[in-house]
Amino acid sequence: MSIVSIEKCALFMQGNIRLQHRLIWGLSLASVVVYINLYVVQGMLPLIATHFNVMPAHATLLLSVTSFSMAFSLLFYAVMSDKIGRRKPLLWSLGLLVLVDLILVGLQGFSSLIAMRLLQGVLLAAVPAIAMAYFKDMLDKTILLSAGAVYIAANSLGGIAGRLIGGAMAAYLDWPMAMMILTFISAVGVLMVYFLLPNRDRVRAEREPKIRLSFDDLRGFTTHLSDSTLRKLYLLGAIAFMVMVNQFSYIQLHLMQAPFNWGRFEVTLIFLCYLSGTYASFRSAKWVTRVGRQPLFVLSTSVMLLGSLVTTIDTSSTIIAGFLLSSFGFFTFHSVCNAWVAQRAQQHRAKATALYLCSYYLGAALGGPFLLPFWHQWGWNGVVVGSLLLLLVVMGVVALLARDNRSRQTNALLTE
Repeated sequence: MSIVSIEKCALFMQGNIRLQHRLIWGLSLASVVVYINLYVVQGMLPLIATHFNVMPAHATLLLSVTSFSMAFSLLFYAVMSDKIGRRKPLLWSLGLLVLVDLILVGLQGFSSLIAMRLLQGVLLAAVPAIAMAYFKDMLDKTILLSAGAVYIAANSLGGIAGRLIGGAMAAYLDWPMAMMILTFISAVGVLMVYFLLPNRDRVRAEREPKIRLSFDDLRGFTTHLSDSTLRKLYLLGAIAFMVMVNQFSYIQLHLMQAPFNWGRFEVTLIFLCYLSGTYASFRSAKWVTRVGRQPLFVLSTSVMLLGSLVTTIDTSSTIIAGFLLSSFGFFTFHSVCNAWVAQRAQQHRAKATALYLCSYYLGAALGGPFLLPFWHQWGWNGVVVGSLLLLLVVMGVVALLARDNRSRQTNALLTE
C-alpha cells in the first residue's frame, strides 16, 4: 500500500471517529432534553395545583399520563425507525416537542394540560426508542458499551435537571414564564442536537416511498418476546425502575413531614442523589468488562437493597446516604440491562430496545399504585418493605438468568 493510500485511510478513520463522537454526544444531549421535559412537572406540582385550581394529588396525574403514552409510543417509533431510518423521526419529534412546550405557555384548563402531556409522551418516546439501535447501527463494537454508558449517564442528568429546574421555577415564577423558559431550554437543546447528529444513517431496512405497515413490521416484537433471556431483561428493567422512581416520589412526601419539614424546593434537592447513578452509568462499561454481567447484576441489586434499608434509620444524613446507594445500584443495573438488550438483538434492534423501555416505563407507572397501600399503612418504612419485596423478585429473576446461561454453556460443550 502506498504512503498516499495509508494517509487517506488514516484520514477516513479520523473522520469516522469524529462522526461517532458526534453521534454519542448528540443522542446524549437529546436524552437530556427529553428527560427535562418528562420530569419537570414533578418539581412543579404545587404551582400546577395553584395555577390550574386542582388538588395536588390530581396534579400528579401529569407524570403518570406522560409515562403511559410514552411507554406505548416507544413501540411505534421502533417500527418507524426501522422503515425510514433513525435520524428523521428523532429530529421531527424533538422539533414538535418545542412547539408543544410553547403551546403550554397559554394553557388555562387542566384537562387541556393533561391532553398536552399525553401528546408530549408520544413525542418524548422517539429518543429512548431509537437511541440504542442508532448506536448499534453506527458505532464500532469496541465503543458501543461505552456509548451506552454515556447515554444512560445523560438520562440521569436530564432527570436531575428536570426536577431541579421545575422546583426552582415553581418557587420563583408563574406558570407562563416557567413554560417560556422550558421552551427556550428545549429549543436550544434541539438545535444543538440537529447540528451534532451526523447525516449518515446506515439503516438499510424497508426504505419505501410509502410507509406501509405489515405483519413483517410486527414480527420483530414477537421474535424478541419469544426470547426467554430478553423477556427476563424486560421484567428486570420494569421492576427495578418501579422501585427507583417511586421511592424518590414517596421520600419527598416523607421529608416534607415532621420532623424534617423540608420546603417545596428544598425537597427536590434529594434528586441530586442521582449523581451517584450518573457516575455509575459512566463507569458501568468498564465494570461489565472486568466483572461480568451476571455478578454485576447481583452486586447492583444488593446495593439497592442496602440503600433502601439504610433509609429506615430515618435521619436526613442516612436518607441521603441510602438514596446515593440506591441510585448507584439502580443505574449500574439499568446500564447493564440496556446494553445487554441492544447486544442480544441481532435484528429489529429498535424494537428490542423499545420493548425494554416500554416495560421500563410501565413499571414506573405501576409502581406508584403498588407502593401506595404500603405508604398509607406504614409510611416510609412501608414503602421500604414494598421495595424490598420487589427487589427480592429481581434477585430471583437474576438467578434464573444465571441458570439459563449455565444451561446454554453446558449444551454448547456437549455439541462440540
